[in-house]
Amino acid sequence: MRLPITAWASITHRASGVFIFAGMAVLLWALDASLASPESFASLQESLGNPLLKLVIWAIMAGLIYHSLAGIKHLVMDMGIGESMEGGIRGVRIVVSLSVVLILAAGIWLW
Repeated sequence: MRLPITAWASITHRASGVFIFAGMAVLLWALDASLASPESFASLQESLGNPLLKLVIWAIMAGLIYHSLAGIKHLVMDMGIGESMEGGIRGVRIVVSLSVVLILAAGIWLW
């Protein structure tokens, strides 16, 4: 059985939500480290220069970007816009295209 692109978008929207939930542990750790003390803040700044940590942060940002855009698409569909199969496919293409552009822009900004 072959799933339509709209089904894949729905599945990846849910998966990105789970990924963001898991990624919140990293973000909460960074927040705690930044607020604990001036030394801890300086240590965090140094750690954020590590390419592996930058990659993790970029992956979390990518999940946030895709999940947010897909959520907006769902809100637009709840208003009755793009509820047909053609509209749904067009909406998925817009979400994926914007996601790619914004994720690349976030990567350029991060590095």
